[in-house]
Amino acid sequence: MRLNQVTASASDLEASIDFYRLLGLKLIVKSPHYARFELPEGDATFSLHLAEGEIPRQCAPQLYFECDDVDGEVARLTGAGVSFDQGAKMQTWLWYEAWLRDPGGNQICLYKAGENRKRPPWRLPD
Repeated sequence: MRLNQVTASASDLEASIDFYRLLGLKLIVKSPHYARFELPEGDATFSLHLAEGEIPRQCAPQLYFECDDVDGEVARLTGAGVSFDQGAKMQTWLWYEAWLRDPGGNQICLYKAGENRKRPPWRLPD
């Protein structure tokens, strides 16, 4: 089984498209209510669906994008006017993370985990 895509809600599709392009995603499908992107690496895709009305955030998913240079991405995005909820820092679970929100309010984590992404020291035996 492979993950195909994750879809998030957008209240302003054009602003969200611009935001995800700024993150480095490539727009491959666009309609009045939907947009789909390829990520720079891997086979998974990401999509946006235009929401009607307010987007509930109580149980919304958090989006994680792994990058090799979190500090560089934070600096690049901050320079482009993007604000972060939390700057980059090492977490107790051994991931280096920075948190921000897209124009629709979706939480995004830019992170680097290296070997700890799938094989942290506390991983269960295979």
